[in-house]
Amino acid sequence: MRDAHRHEPVAGNPGGGTVLAAWERFVRGEDQVPGVRPVVAISWYRCRDQYRVDPHLREVPVAVAKPDPAPEHDVVFAELGFRAASVAHEVGNLGGVVTVTDATGRILAEWGDQATLARATDANLAPWFCWSECAAGTNGMGTALEAHGPVLIRGAEHWCQAFHDWFCEGVAVRDVVTREPIAVLNISCWRSQLPASAGSWLANAVTRTQRMLTRRARDSGAELVAAFSQARARSTAGLAALDNAGKVVIADETAGVLMGVPAATPAVDPTLRWRPGLPELIGAVRYASKQAARNPGWVGSTQIFTRLADEPTSITIRPVFTSGHLIGNLVSFGDADGAPVPRADGAAQPRPRPRRVVATRDNRMVLLRLPEVSFAESEGNDVWLSTDQGRLRAASAGLDKFDGELADAGFLRVHRRYVVNLSRVREVERGVKGELSLVMDDGGNTMVPVSRRNVPAVRRALDI
Repeated sequence: MRDAHRHEPVAGNPGGGTVLAAWERFVRGEDQVPGVRPVVAISWYRCRDQYRVDPHLREVPVAVAKPDPAPEHDVVFAELGFRAASVAHEVGNLGGVVTVTDATGRILAEWGDQATLARATDANLAPWFCWSECAAGTNGMGTALEAHGPVLIRGAEHWCQAFHDWFCEGVAVRDVVTREPIAVLNISCWRSQLPASAGSWLANAVTRTQRMLTRRARDSGAELVAAFSQARARSTAGLAALDNAGKVVIADETAGVLMGVPAATPAVDPTLRWRPGLPELIGAVRYASKQAARNPGWVGSTQIFTRLADEPTSITIRPVFTSGHLIGNLVSFGDADGAPVPRADGAAQPRPRPRRVVATRDNRMVLLRLPEVSFAESEGNDVWLSTDQGRLRAASAGLDKFDGELADAGFLRVHRRYVVNLSRVREVERGVKGELSLVMDDGGNTMVPVSRRNVPAVRRALDI
């Protein structure tokens, strides 16, 4: 990361006072924020109405949550630390600091200009303090955990007035399978614009780190498929291999029907896995992963409700290790062996369905009722919604997150790029080779393709 000159101090209020004026009105309770970028406006909305962060907060709190990182997360922290340290001198020459946080927004380490580091300490911009949005409001680190891609926050765009003199840009490293954040790499300057090269450097550092995670996902996926094949040869019970996050890598016909996922077809890309619509199963697998991490010989069993049965089905969960690291579990259906897995309180109760979807139009947030959304389409990290009010960008980035939030509300993933509202499917068109396309009730009769591996799930969902 290089810049031709050190930037001179500037006012901590970009936009000639427009943003500051909008911030003052928004803090007083108004909802209109003309001149404010959508990513900032949405963040303000979260800070005020969801997290209820005091805009006059002067110091962020000490981090309370201490996550238990997976082995690959430690590798991410080490990689980001190396990259941050390698540019510490250049960032310091610009009067800036570079920080690395974990998924909770807790700063793990920082490097840079000593004078700026001392000033940062006054605001608790220092290790072991929490900079998530729910703790510190809109800022480069916390907002990067909520969004996809580099997030630039300038001056008065910060939610807390005490940080209006800061300019920062952060980007999150996300798990390539779950898309959940693992860490954030961030650069901050006090009363100085960030160099133009900051965003590209951050994005490049994260891209390199996520390539490493993709290689690991490919290797662990192949190991889980191999373990599945060996176990399948020894048993007639329905069988599936799930990763540590509870996503399906491969399943046989019986298990695939019970979970509502494609059968016997591992993804070509090992980072594209399937989310079973069974919260109890996901919870049991995550519990099993924690137990197996402590005791590699652990095997557990429980009962869960599957898609096609009125009575619970017994399952057995066996951990799979490679080179001493837990990579997932084999789940056999109709089989009970090992230690009992405790059932979560209310596990049989369906989770509450969201009542609305938040989208953006210009600088406004649009609150949509679920029936107003016909389908969602991904374009890179953005999700676009086909709605009764036209085509709108979803406030939440990433189709996986959208799919997860609405899986129990009548929405179905039919393609790597599409999630549809099943109640808005008007017609089903069948191709000469058995492929399906869905004709949507969206005014334009848009045709949404169904990927081959999702055809069985679509047929079951539409009862065709």
